[in-house]
Amino acid sequence: MDADTAMHLLAETLLASAKISAPILLITLVVGLVISVLQVVTQIQEMTLTFIPKLIAVGAVTMVMGSWMLLTAVELAKRMFDFAAGL
Repeated sequence: MDADTAMHLLAETLLASAKISAPILLITLVVGLVISVLQVVTQIQEMTLTFIPKLIAVGAVTMVMGSWMLLTAVELAKRMFDFAAGL
C-alpha cells in the first residue's frame, strides 16, 4: 500500500466519522444554545437544566437516525475489508 492509498482510506474514514457523528453533535449544539438562552433570560443557573434536555435530544436523534448511522458504519467497514482482502 502506497501513501496515496493510505491517505485516501484515512480521508474516507474521517469523512464517514464526521457524517455519522454530525446529527448528534448538531442537535446537542442547538439544544444547548436554546437552553442557555432560556437560562440567561430567566436567570436560572441550574446545571441539570442543560443536561437533561441534551440527553433526551441525543436519545431521540439516535432513535431516529440510528439505523442510518449503523448502515453508514457497516458500509465503511465492508469497503475497508474488501480493500484489505485485495492487498
